[in-house]
Amino acid sequence: MIVADTGAVIALIDRDDKHHASMVALFERDPSAWVLPWAILPEVDYLLQRYLGDAVATSFMADLAAGAFVVEWGDETDISRAFEIRERYRALGLGLVDSVVAAIAERLRAAAIATVDLRDFGSLELAGRPKLFPRDS
Repeated sequence: MIVADTGAVIALIDRDDKHHASMVALFERDPSAWVLPWAILPEVDYLLQRYLGDAVATSFMADLAAGAFVVEWGDETDISRAFEIRERYRALGLGLVDSVVAAIAERLRAAAIATVDLRDFGSLELAGRPKLFPRDS
């Protein structure tokens, strides 16, 4: 299982993103392995709308509605664990989204986190020690 952060999904969709080819290759290996945490969805939608336009954002939403991506809607422990992670790594200035991605990756015992944010995710010591893809792939 690969838990995706916002940057990974944007790179997967945006052909002009410098990480596009590596994210497409990673996704195409096993699309069903990717899990999108609920917290990234508004951020992905906003960035797609702002930088790639309504048609791309609409297409992403249609893909979500059609089940093209597995969405993890969370459980009652995710926010408290996200807060613990945020506090432990306060110097990083982690926000809600990255903290929830990390908490969900731990809870699901993900093999990896798909991310281009190596500054933040590369500094975290998470239970299960998920790899960071594409860096560790």
